[in-house]
Amino acid sequence: MSIKHTDVLGVKVSAIDMDEALTTVDTWVQTREPHYICVTGVHGVMESQDDPSLRDIHNRAGLVTPDGMPLVWASRWAGHEHVERVYGPDLMLALCAASQETGYRHFLYGGAEGVPELLAAELQAKYPHLNIVDVYSPPFRALTPEEDAAVIERIDASGADIVWVGLSTPKQERWMAAHVGRLKASVLIGVGAAFDFHAGLKPQAPRWMQRSGLEWLFRMLTEPKRLAGRYLRNNPRFIFLMLKSWLSQKKAMPASEVQVAPGEAEAWQQVPSEEILASTGYEGQGDGHTHAAAVPGEDAASAMAMPADRLA
Repeated sequence: MSIKHTDVLGVKVSAIDMDEALTTVDTWVQTREPHYICVTGVHGVMESQDDPSLRDIHNRAGLVTPDGMPLVWASRWAGHEHVERVYGPDLMLALCAASQETGYRHFLYGGAEGVPELLAAELQAKYPHLNIVDVYSPPFRALTPEEDAAVIERIDASGADIVWVGLSTPKQERWMAAHVGRLKASVLIGVGAAFDFHAGLKPQAPRWMQRSGLEWLFRMLTEPKRLAGRYLRNNPRFIFLMLKSWLSQKKAMPASEVQVAPGEAEAWQQVPSEEILASTGYEGQGDGHTHAAAVPGEDAASAMAMPADRLA
């Protein structure tokens, strides 16, 4: 199955919507084809700038869903007008709902002690015919080879088709890349905070904030100690590198070759420039031409070196 993508600072973001994501997962389960899905926003893209191995993990994934609105806008700017946000918590609910008919078996891997059990209870209350075959909360440390082998045996014994991984980025991406093909389950999906959201332990941003690209602000205000540093560091840098990439491409292209991809202008006319900046936490001003500079381009991993001491 060939899936188009948009190159966002070297990360290949799948040009999909929710229906395409569900159809793709269904195909993989039916054919027993092993894949993992990275649900990625600005945070995952920026972590990949300083960590080439994490970028490679994203680019080997079966899908890299546009979890944040800036990635949706970048995809539309690149000509993929149909792209919609495929948000991890929504993907989880959509697949659980569909599984009541398909009978797919689910394993919940991740979360703090007691969280996957609570999540399973909440999901099964919402979807009575959902089949959650087992759950496991791993310790907050690296597993020994013996422990890891036991986890693989446990997941395989459950007969799971889909394994939900809630370990946060980049830990969940590394876990999935290390276990895809070693597990009998067809699909591994990293959804991070969806475990806490659907277990009722943390609030989700209102839908209007999600649609406007302001979920980062809601989450930062609700968890300032854990998330303020991440957003205040990553978001302005994301804008800088996207502008740098766009300007570099524009400068290198002869004026006679500058073209607007089909639908580009229409797609970005629907996105106010203030909204693009707000979605990444940038408070600066500029003209609309600059704001729309989300054209994917050069691999920016080396464009701006940063220290490796990132917040957890």
